[in-house]
Amino acid sequence: MSALESVPAPLIALVAGEDSGDQLGADLIVALRRRYPHAHFVGIGGARMQAQGFESWHDIRELSLFGFSEVITHLPRLLRLRRTLVARLLEAHPAVVVGIDAPDFNLGVEQRLKQAGLKTVHYVSPSVWAWREKRAQKIGRSANRVLCLFPMEPAIYARHGIDARFVGHPLADRFALVSDRVGARDALQLPQKVPVLALLPGSRPSELARMGHIFIDAATRVAAALPGLRIVIPAANPRVHALLEALLAKGPRDETAPLLLDGHAHEAMLAADVVLLASGTATLEAMLAKRPMVVGYRVAPLSYRIARALRMIKTDVYTLPNILARASGLGNELLVPELMQDDCTAEHLAAATLALFQDSARRGAIVAAFEHLHQELRAGRDDHAGDRAAAAIAELVDAE
Repeated sequence: MSALESVPAPLIALVAGEDSGDQLGADLIVALRRRYPHAHFVGIGGARMQAQGFESWHDIRELSLFGFSEVITHLPRLLRLRRTLVARLLEAHPAVVVGIDAPDFNLGVEQRLKQAGLKTVHYVSPSVWAWREKRAQKIGRSANRVLCLFPMEPAIYARHGIDARFVGHPLADRFALVSDRVGARDALQLPQKVPVLALLPGSRPSELARMGHIFIDAATRVAAALPGLRIVIPAANPRVHALLEALLAKGPRDETAPLLLDGHAHEAMLAADVVLLASGTATLEAMLAKRPMVVGYRVAPLSYRIARALRMIKTDVYTLPNILARASGLGNELLVPELMQDDCTAEHLAAATLALFQDSARRGAIVAAFEHLHQELRAGRDDHAGDRAAAAIAELVDAE
């Protein structure tokens, strides 16, 4: 028998619920296949996972729902899907079941399977560091092991006696440690020696309706105070592009007009000196691009008051760079100005953005801090998050 033939060929189940989970799942399959060349991967996944030989039992779009009302509308179908999936996994009896993000669906699946004796892993911790830490207990009842993207998360689970491993963030692998502003400006045909502002006012129509005009007004104010400024706005999708076009229609049409892009958020951030954006995952991307930023956000006033009244929000900072910096011991001073709710006005956003453009020493200190945090999100190693996640899963597969 050859060495390759002696390697086990486990059945490994993965359940991904949306596009980001599909990418994580694809990276994980590649890493696991290096350990188990003959492994068979089944469950629910998208096109990227299927391109790696994954057998998807259901269309991933069945789980790609956004918003409370949409989930409620489809709840009976989701419950049927969960019952069907659990039954099929119990029959197949895989060596391990990995739920990738999508906690509202996956934790219920994992809990039923764990109770039946299957090994379960939850990949991507919910934000227990920000709100509802007690969710960690439910996650522990559902998963034998939690794989965390952020370094401060395992300690929270440890307080509840739950096995959690920090494997690093996959986005940290996709950004170079040293960013290339020159190459990004060449790619976008932007001059090398002018100030550039990347503007990302949100990736969803509801965000643009609530905040788009505020961000564009803020950028216009910065341009008025900073001669030669070029503004770059990457649109997340065609619908967002159309909404941004409408918001920009009354603005200038000459060479100072904002450059509206179809996608290319990565390049827009790299090309910029400063980024002005809505809170969300984009703040992590801007941090990994090593770009100083200003963040603003507004939610519906009633939602904000309810969250505060119920003490659902644990943290007094909102953006991932500030949360990571505080957890890393970089001090309590905010690396990223946060302008939330009533503070999120065009005047305040413009003032904070202009202050960054005018303070090169401050920008340099922020870049140095972001470089440190980037290394931490790579777990201080040269391998990738997918490899570290695969190693943590393989421990369970190989255990007696």
